[in-house]
Amino acid sequence: MKLALYQGPPIQGDIEEGFARIEAQLGAAALSGARMAVFPELFLPGYNQPGLHASLSQPLGGAWCDRLGQLAETARCGLTIGWAERDGDQVYNAATAFGPDGAILGHYRKIQLFGPMEQQSFAFGNGYTLFDYQGHKTALMICYDVEFAHHVKALADQGVTLILVPTANPAGFEHVSTAIVPSRASEHVLTIAYANFCGSENGLGFGGHSVIVGPDARALAAASTTETLLVTDIAKTYDPALLSTQSTDYREVTP
Repeated sequence: MKLALYQGPPIQGDIEEGFARIEAQLGAAALSGARMAVFPELFLPGYNQPGLHASLSQPLGGAWCDRLGQLAETARCGLTIGWAERDGDQVYNAATAFGPDGAILGHYRKIQLFGPMEQQSFAFGNGYTLFDYQGHKTALMICYDVEFAHHVKALADQGVTLILVPTANPAGFEHVSTAIVPSRASEHVLTIAYANFCGSENGLGFGGHSVIVGPDARALAAASTTETLLVTDIAKTYDPALLSTQSTDYREVTP
């Protein structure tokens, strides 16, 4: 399966600009043969926009979801994207995956909220999201979630082979892309797509370096710090002798 990953600047709260960008990049991904395109965390309405998270947040199945599903159906390409979700009085840092028919494949709320801004803007998610897509048992995570080894292990223990991760990783934390994400992929023999912003938003700079990493910890595709659409085939054959066996070799010990 070909997988696409869009790294670009934040939309600065301009929702119509956001939908125009999604349409253009999703169309380009589809023309390249991608079956799924992954966009950054809180792409709608923006990550470092605490004043907009509550006021512009939308319900699952609302206007934003309708438009996103329509874009996926028109492009005939799956779409995974981060957005601010309202559920009653609560707002969540959420991500939704749409299939090429526009239907929702999976919806996820961020479990590990990072820092004061996120914890003041959002409620914590409390569950994993798994779905089958193009022969892969697939899961959604958001940014900080993938840095916690026990969350990735919990997904791998359920048979997950592909994790789609919208992120908003700040500049200075590039080691997440270059060290932590490859480690998580290698430890549990799975593929991780990590889609970050580039540029800046309200004084916060983003690190770019979006990456798609295979089960051998090697990057199948990687971005630098500029706007990029990555497209790569993740159906690579790996030498079993070079893949981790930690999941079967691990031994519990009593302190």
